[in-house]
Amino acid sequence: MKRNAFRAALPHTIPIAVGFLFLGMSYGFLMRSKGFSFVYPMLMSFFIFAGSMEFVTANLLLSAFDPLYACLLALMVNARHLFYGLSMLDKYRGTGWKKLYLIYGMCDESFTINCSVTPPPDVDRGWFMFFVTLLNQAYWVTGATLGALLGYVIRFNTMGIEFVMTALFVVMFINQWEESKSHRSALTGVGCTLLCLLLFGSQSFLLPAMALIILCFTFFGTKENREAVK
Repeated sequence: MKRNAFRAALPHTIPIAVGFLFLGMSYGFLMRSKGFSFVYPMLMSFFIFAGSMEFVTANLLLSAFDPLYACLLALMVNARHLFYGLSMLDKYRGTGWKKLYLIYGMCDESFTINCSVTPPPDVDRGWFMFFVTLLNQAYWVTGATLGALLGYVIRFNTMGIEFVMTALFVVMFINQWEESKSHRSALTGVGCTLLCLLLFGSQSFLLPAMALIILCFTFFGTKENREAVK
């Protein structure tokens, strides 16, 4: 059962592996350029496992100690996972002890696969999601560690390297746009984000935008359910 689940999950994570190895290496290079040992990106990529926040943490470790600011910043950067988690409650139900790791290891890419891919009938869904999450985290930890180790022998200007995370999200958006027949979800997300950006500014738009997106999806879902009943 586990072997079948691993074989079913692996092909879906290969594109993620390419991106994560490159992004992880970029993060490792960045940490090494700031004077950190390879142990820091290796452990941070394992325990934090939040790409955007890991890039931000590199500067937090070098700045004045301010736990409240760090806590609020982490919440702002990763607040989207609150909504990811709510949408995965039903899918994670009945997975036993694996549920704890699925919650801990959920990232944007694992969420996308586990939310949209239906495993073959002979594959246990819990184990399928487990291996998707485990493989994606392994790619990220490997990339970050490898990048930091290479940073000992390769030196280059790392200015702007943080943009790789933005580039990844853009590619994922384009890929989902091309694969989806209906673009309502994508247009809703873009519209709500632009509206909140204009109303709240670039420093405070994230949480209002996600809240508005959830409200829109809830409204659309309720409306569709009512029409289905009729």
